[in-house]
Amino acid sequence: MTPFSYRCTDCGRSFSRDEVRYLCPECGKAYRPGIPLVGVLEVVFDYAVIGRAFDRARPDWNLFCPVEKEFHPPIQVGNTPLSRVDRLADGLGLPSLWVKNDGLNPSGSLKDRASFLVVAEARRLGMDLIVAASTGNAASALAAVCAATDIKALIFVPETAPKAKLVQMVLCGATVVPIQGTYDDAFTLSLEFTDQRGGLNRNTAYHPLTIEGKKTVGLEIWAQLGFQVPDAILVSVGDGVIIGGVHKAFVDLQRAGLIDRLPRLIGVQAETSDAIHRYVETGQYSDAPNPTTRADSISVTCPSNAHGARRAILESRGLTLTVTDEEILDAQSLLAARTGIFTEPAGAAALAGLVKLQASPNRLATSGPVILLATGHGLKDVEAPLSRISIPPAVAPVLAALAL
Repeated sequence: MTPFSYRCTDCGRSFSRDEVRYLCPECGKAYRPGIPLVGVLEVVFDYAVIGRAFDRARPDWNLFCPVEKEFHPPIQVGNTPLSRVDRLADGLGLPSLWVKNDGLNPSGSLKDRASFLVVAEARRLGMDLIVAASTGNAASALAAVCAATDIKALIFVPETAPKAKLVQMVLCGATVVPIQGTYDDAFTLSLEFTDQRGGLNRNTAYHPLTIEGKKTVGLEIWAQLGFQVPDAILVSVGDGVIIGGVHKAFVDLQRAGLIDRLPRLIGVQAETSDAIHRYVETGQYSDAPNPTTRADSISVTCPSNAHGARRAILESRGLTLTVTDEEILDAQSLLAARTGIFTEPAGAAALAGLVKLQASPNRLATSGPVILLATGHGLKDVEAPLSRISIPPAVAPVLAALAL
């Protein structure tokens, strides 16, 4: 582990490691449930130390980690495949297209990365309860990582969360509380619980180590490309923390002198859940009034990390776009048929965005690597693809019955 401090992304004030836990003590006073988080804390390392110590031949990723290895939970998270997908690339006019398949994490989603680090922090602090609000994946991730330790998970989820994700949480021993309302309602209730009854709050961006956990996917992409910076990374965007984490990975690498540029970050939102897209396009923030989408993992009225996501996109010279549910489900089918990778609708939104982008005047014209981030496994929500396909009926086990 490298020495670090926390820095407020709004006022720039610095804090020592245990001086703060969630938001900036000053800027955070302006936060109230129902608006994007303000005073989000960023981990700032001693980058000169990292630059001197990092060895590409034997990379020590603990240099970039803000929790000592001795506290890491005994569960393997990360190191998911990065696959070159030429068959998919051919139809999109891209010579180097790759899919980072984070659906192969233990609970089936990228959010295992954030839960891993927050559980590690709870172990360091000697805390035995972690509380979270989630549409499903973050909760499943927390339940799975807690199951590998003696820490309890208390999870508030919208009652509309997919059953497969609820099954994961319950089987892993979490206490699950479905809420008659939205993700935003669950988020608010979880903050009230930890404020009044205790426990470590894992909520995305509210706890700064969620961004640090998600950043590891960016570090892996860089290493798996042979320590090369991709030209662009397409990320499905809901609350804005994954794209913020990917950005933080490459910012850390740049600050340490290990790379000389950032990849363009392209954020893709569901057409109905487009608060960050409109914020990037106009510079003015407003909620998504009706964020209902088949891609439940990116359905958010008020994205917690809206400010950080916008900053990540602008600093990387990136862009945002929106896609319809039909385009998302088409992309889910296309990805499976051309690569064998079955991702949930939220993960397929990144490909839907790429398909739309490549059919527009703003198409990516690059010879360098382009990365699609597949954030969750398709088995987490089979109801979405089942709405568009039919399972063939059974036939007698004789050749004459086969209409092939």
